[in-house]
Amino acid sequence: MLEREGEIDSNCCSTDGEARKSHHSDKVKNSLISRLNRIEGQVRGIKGLIEKDTYCDDVLNQISSVQSALNGVGKLLLEHHLKSCVIERIQEGDSEVLTELMVTMNKLIK
Repeated sequence: MLEREGEIDSNCCSTDGEARKSHHSDKVKNSLISRLNRIEGQVRGIKGLIEKDTYCDDVLNQISSVQSALNGVGKLLLEHHLKSCVIERIQEGDSEVLTELMVTMNKLIK
């Protein structure tokens, strides 16, 4: 089980045929979607800055802000994944999840 922001997720990761799925509480899902909507708006803003020939340093600072926001979403999702899916699969005897996690971590910290 996973507890975050007052919500508990049970059976977070399930297998639907061959495809694995995560099941986040509505509160967590809404938080992730809200963050991604803000990031989407920031990206549109950066596009507008480039269209207006805004000074490069100002654009680069906005890009840095978006990257930081995306990292925040990734950290939150990774935390939920570790506390639910990874633990669940290890408890089921599936140690392959650790290899999968390491591949994902390497992609995240590139």
